[in-house]
Amino acid sequence: MKKIISLFCIILLLTAGNLFAQEKEFVEEKKEPIRVGVFLDMTGQISMFGIATHNGVKLAVDEIDALGGINGRKLEIFLEDDTGSPEQARRVVEKLVSEDKVHAIIGEVASTNSLAAAPVAQEAKIPMISPSSTNPRVTQVGDYIFRACFVDPFQGETMAKFALFELNIKRVAILGDVQSDYSKGLAETFKKTFTELGGKIVIEQSYTQLDPDFKEQLTKIRKSKPDAIYIPGYYGQVGIIAKQARELNMNMPLLGADGWDSPELWKLGGKALNNSYITNHFAIDNPATEVQKFAAAYKTKFKVEPDALAALGYDAVYILADALRRAKTTDGEKLRDAIAQTKNFYGVTGKITNFDASRDAIKPAVILKLAPQYNKFVYYTTIQP
Repeated sequence: MKKIISLFCIILLLTAGNLFAQEKEFVEEKKEPIRVGVFLDMTGQISMFGIATHNGVKLAVDEIDALGGINGRKLEIFLEDDTGSPEQARRVVEKLVSEDKVHAIIGEVASTNSLAAAPVAQEAKIPMISPSSTNPRVTQVGDYIFRACFVDPFQGETMAKFALFELNIKRVAILGDVQSDYSKGLAETFKKTFTELGGKIVIEQSYTQLDPDFKEQLTKIRKSKPDAIYIPGYYGQVGIIAKQARELNMNMPLLGADGWDSPELWKLGGKALNNSYITNHFAIDNPATEVQKFAAAYKTKFKVEPDALAALGYDAVYILADALRRAKTTDGEKLRDAIAQTKNFYGVTGKITNFDASRDAIKPAVILKLAPQYNKFVYYTTIQP
């Protein structure tokens, strides 16, 4: 009998000790900040995207922390500059994981950089949300990788249909960045949809982000007599391409995507950007209350109007915050499950109905018309998924 009582006491003490340890761990977890790693191009070729995204992230974090944080815990941002290099993107995410011990990661903008870094987050089982990498392969890296934006197939299909049915364009030339997964993905889906619907791709030309001049490609395009040119690239090259096209008396519509969205575009392209349209995630002239509230807060804090990259960075933080509240923990697996279970999330870039099996956000796109005389992207229409 004494042995039974002694054994019972030992079990009771062990159980109490285990419960005490769990309670201590829970209390300690509640006290420490939630560490969020952010990796972006802050000084490279598309640094304007990185700066805008970081601003959106910072605004969201400041708002959340001002209201007490997540379940009593503040958010702490660990920002790393990957300089626009895929190799550096992987290195900085390795640092975020091994040294900073982050609980979640937000980044990158460029699909090529996200693809380089995502395997690190996946192996470490740390949820990663890309605000704006639209190449489908990004989330295919693994089940810990998500995105806050729509994907290239939807964006490419949307512009192809808009060009054909709204603008009545039948013949298109494509001029894309041969080194960019983002650009190549968009070109592929645009071409597939446009030709399947009866349109014709008359010529395809390419460039790289370091090319200083595009007149050779544009001269070849001019000879093919397209009704429009589809340029699925980034603002740094698009502005120059537009100016050089107009210098060659190529006045047809220029069609693009979210990579055009930067204040720098107007400085580079100016009035040459007339008669141009893009697909995008966000329209600042959307009258929705949440959009106007965000736009006003952003302009007050940063003295400039937000672009789509800023809005997507902002939404990425709130998607993470929503999942953290529901998960009630920073455990990687439980947090991943909570993000995957997101439904009917109302962000400033539109309603995310849910994340599909590939962890891609199901949400609408907008078509914007460029108004360079005002340095503005003007809302044209919304395309539902």
